[in-house]
Amino acid sequence: MAMEPVFSGSNRTKIEDKKIDTDLIDAELSNRLFVRLIAKGKRLQKIDFKYSIFDTCYLRNCIFDSCDFTGCRFVGTSLYGSTFSGCQFDYCIFERTIVASDVLRNCCPAAENLKMRFARTLRVNYQQLGDAPAANMAIHVELDATQEHLWKAWRSNDWYYRQKYAKGKRVKAFLDWIGFKCLDWIWGNGENAWKLLRAVIVLLALISFRDVFIHRDPWQVRSYLSAAVQAPQIFLGTTSPSYYSSGYLALIVLCRLIAFAFLMSIVLKRFNRR
Repeated sequence: MAMEPVFSGSNRTKIEDKKIDTDLIDAELSNRLFVRLIAKGKRLQKIDFKYSIFDTCYLRNCIFDSCDFTGCRFVGTSLYGSTFSGCQFDYCIFERTIVASDVLRNCCPAAENLKMRFARTLRVNYQQLGDAPAANMAIHVELDATQEHLWKAWRSNDWYYRQKYAKGKRVKAFLDWIGFKCLDWIWGNGENAWKLLRAVIVLLALISFRDVFIHRDPWQVRSYLSAAVQAPQIFLGTTSPSYYSSGYLALIVLCRLIAFAFLMSIVLKRFNRR
């Protein structure tokens, strides 16, 4: 007979329809459920909010200084005009919450994996609100943190990474880092059209050089010029030289389709954020 799971109460205190009338310093408010809490222009310093939930709260123009929001969840909350300095947001989640993008500059978690998750939840939050500039900022922070995390996962000798990513996991982390770097170079992991353009130019250069060294005279400058002019036409499919093999032309078509798909992905994501 299977044992029934044993649960105990979390002792979460519900604070509903209340207003903060004064500044707060060194208060312990962890494991609370704040429902429609109101505060305007107040200073909250060194407050322990760990594992609390802010549901439909209105905290406008408040100053949060050295507060601990570890494990907190903000749902439908307005933090319009509020500022954060020295606050801790490990494992924090934001949903449909108005919060300034400065929090990405001032209060990101130190650990790369936590910073990555923090930026990701803010990215989704800003996309829900339709705040395209803030979503773009969160994406860049997330990508930078992801790159650093993957690098340390296979390269760092730090105890945390060597315990978590040992043996086969370290090899997988290395392959993930290689894949991330390659996609970053090709199209900025979906965020940089200029990198995609650079990748296409490099591809055109490779097509040109192959054409020169196999089908033309590599000692003639005009061979390079002619091949450079013809390469975009071959890439776009407007011309298909008869001396090119069908397999090589199929490979060029595949590269063209992939480049077009990458470009459309970048464009659609930009429009979707708006």
